[in-house]
Amino acid sequence: MLALLGSINVGGNRIKMVELKAALTEAGFEDVTTVAASGNVILSDDRSAAEIEPALEELLRDRFGFNSCAMVRTKDEVQAAVDLNPFHGTGVEHGSDKMVHSIFLSRQPDQARFDALLEEHASKGSERLALGDRVLFLDYVHGVGVSDLSSKFLERRLECKGTARNMNSLKNILTKMI
Repeated sequence: MLALLGSINVGGNRIKMVELKAALTEAGFEDVTTVAASGNVILSDDRSAAEIEPALEELLRDRFGFNSCAMVRTKDEVQAAVDLNPFHGTGVEHGSDKMVHSIFLSRQPDQARFDALLEEHASKGSERLALGDRVLFLDYVHGVGVSDLSSKFLERRLECKGTARNMNSLKNILTKMI
């Protein structure tokens, strides 16, 4: 399974992957492998995702001193976040796969909240959004840094936490998962 940890190695939340791997191994997780330095952790555990996510968040808070979100997904769920993303591979007229993201959510947002987000943002930017199963598909088109759709903004509008990965990152992660 894959643990996607939010806010790793951005802002002041610096963690060396070797330290993260050691902390997770000490906490009883098995077959721990990190992919890139941005909080992507392949691991084995017999518990459910609903049990693992708060355990990971607690470990990050207690061991490394900051709050983070953890989204745990199976390989099939990660593959679906690529395959079902309607903006993936849509060409240069829109965002490249570096700009196309799947944002893994802590729960399924209310459809009315998503619709309100679409309506609110319709006249503000060129980004494209679609809702999947506990995932928000987002094409930033011109880049994350110039978008008004920050993670905090999205979390407030949808009333759930999330952590984003672009298509290039997800495809790389999938090559490492068994």
